[in-house]
Amino acid sequence: MTGPDSPDVLDRTACLRLLETVAVGRVAWAGDGGRTVVLPVNFVLDGDTVVFRSSPGDKLEAARAGRELAFEADDAEPALRTGWSVLVHGPAQVVDDPAEADRLARRCPTAWFDLPGASFVRIVPREITGRRLPLHLGEASVVHQGPWSSPDA
Repeated sequence: MTGPDSPDVLDRTACLRLLETVAVGRVAWAGDGGRTVVLPVNFVLDGDTVVFRSSPGDKLEAARAGRELAFEADDAEPALRTGWSVLVHGPAQVVDDPAEADRLARRCPTAWFDLPGASFVRIVPREITGRRLPLHLGEASVVHQGPWSSPDA
């Protein structure tokens, strides 16, 4: 389905530019038994890879096992019925090199809470896809008031 109200398909470059504008996304993977797990993370784009911190647990175990992860970030403006979403798929790598971890620590946003024993996880994209909903005025309206106009004009 295509038309004036259809989502725009974004290319890789546009997707990466949009990911640079937000600091929180969601990482997802298939857990044991095939159950999907989705968790929010602070992240940074490092080149074309997504990097986030993870404390020991299921998420870090999935990364150490080299599982394919999905990462999604988005932004929306409900009043204008517009927004975008970017989805990244790729294998996870735990950053074990101390020098690389120090470099990433200077780049990554501060975690919202203490993450004891945290490691950096990198998602190397096999695929990056995105969609943007075109600007749609929806229920919003603009009323100009000021010395140059009057409501009765």
